[in-house]
This record gives sequence, C-alpha cells and structure tokens, in this order.
Amino acid sequence: MELPWLGEHCSERSCKQLDFLPLKCDACGEVFCKDHIRYDDHKCSSAYKKNVQVPVCPLCNTPIPVQKGEIPDIVVGAHIDKDCKYNPAQQKQKIFTNKCLKPGCKRKEMMKLVCEQCGGNFCIKHRHPLDHDCIGSSQPISKA
Repeated sequence: MELPWLGEHCSERSCKQLDFLPLKCDACGEVFCKDHIRYDDHKCSSAYKKNVQVPVCPLCNTPIPVQKGEIPDIVVGAHIDKDCKYNPAQQKQKIFTNKCLKPGCKRKEMMKLVCEQCGGNFCIKHRHPLDHDCIGSSQPISKA
C-alpha cells in the first residue's frame, strides 16, 4: 500500500472494511463505513441519546411530548381524546360570506365592498353607485 495512514477500518465486527471516507457516529463516537453508519445498522448502544423523535398529532399538527418508556401511539391517542384543539367545523368555514344588498342579486364575495355613499355592501358587479341605484348621496349622479 502506498498510503497506509489514510482511512480507517469500520468498527462493525462483521465488516472491518478499510474506508477512505470513514464516518463517525455522533452517539457512540465509533468509526463506520457508509453501510453501517445508521444507528440500527451497527446496533448503537448510545442511540437513545440522539435518536429522539417527537410524534405530531395528525389532526392539529401539535408536537406531543412522550416520556421515556411510554408508547407514542397511546400518548397521541390520549391527546386526541382530551387535549386536541382540532375543530372540524373550522375546515368547512365558508369563505364567501358578504352578501350583495342589491335586490334580486344573490352573489356573495370574500371581502366587503362597501359603497362610500350609502354604506351598503355589494358584489363586484354592483359596487358602483350607478349599478345599485344608490340613494345615499343627495348629489345627482351623472351617467357620463
């Protein structure tokens, strides 16, 4: 070998491959090849220090803290039964709630379109004073 000081051997007993780009496990500190760097691949005894996952409620997207020794599914189920802030009615809220006040018009808009002269709420088609026969202003309105 020309450069014997380069690389390190994988710490996995069944592997011991000479790797020129070795990876160091952040939990146990041992050196592994790319095939054994995952905690499960080398059965890391210190994985509990780093491999911490927090389950998230599927309804309200809130992270649920799980104590050591608890089963995450049971903790999330208890959260859904007691503390979950999920409101199914909130998902079905209507967006178009501002009804046009022009007689005979049944359109609804997302935003209020208030006439400056009469103060009424109208749809886009009837928002101008001439389009809804506005009576709010005493000044004559020309059609020009």
